[in-house]
Amino acid sequence: MNIPANLKYTKDHEWVAIEGDIATVGITDFAQRELGDIVYVEVETLDQTLDKDEVFGTVEAVKTVSDLFLPLTGEIIEFNEGLETEPELVNKDPYGAGWMIKIKISDMEEAASLLSDAQYKELIGA
Repeated sequence: MNIPANLKYTKDHEWVAIEGDIATVGITDFAQRELGDIVYVEVETLDQTLDKDEVFGTVEAVKTVSDLFLPLTGEIIEFNEGLETEPELVNKDPYGAGWMIKIKISDMEEAASLLSDAQYKELIGA
């Protein structure tokens, strides 16, 4: 299972890459494997400011629909439009082409609550 050391993680199985005050967010390799074939990603919160742990969208797989939770408070400034026509990118490349949103972070101190790769591996028993 792929769990890159340079990323941060949430207990809800999102990954976060922080560059300055911008965070790129997607779901982890573990999450996409658990969901199975992803057929749709919906984010209707573009240009909205949400609090940490609020639902920012949903991911639909063949068997289920799961909420996506914002890992950090901030404004959603970008949605990966490639997922509109190719949601399977989340399965093929969850840490690359399958990213979901970018956030302008409001409270950088919240980043301290994110999990390291080692903590995330412990969480999922990897």
